[in-house]
Amino acid sequence: MINISTGKVYLAAGNTDMRKSIDGLAAIVQEYFNLDPFSSNLFVFCNKNRNKLKILQWEHNGFWLHYRRLEKGVFQWPKEDNNSPLILSSRELQWLLNGLSLNQKQAHKKVSINTII
Repeated sequence: MINISTGKVYLAAGNTDMRKSIDGLAAIVQEYFNLDPFSSNLFVFCNKNRNKLKILQWEHNGFWLHYRRLEKGVFQWPKEDNNSPLILSSRELQWLLNGLSLNQKQAHKKVSINTII
């Protein structure tokens, strides 16, 4: 499970190329956001279609890269695309992960899937 109690949550508004892995995302954090990817903060990125996200997290001696793909629906992701990340509370991150916008209009419905595409 994601440890969101250790630091701040930085959200990269707009879209990020999901082909990027740990090094590419850490470079975005360092070069574009001017933040330390080795801090205890979470850095959250979403793709153009808003159905996939990655969370970069440093812990003790290595990175965690959390990945989530929605089978149906989209994340209610802020569309602004600039070099400044949004700072969220851990509660706001949970809203986004659960399908709510930052204004909490609705949640994702449970999806029952029997096969992988």
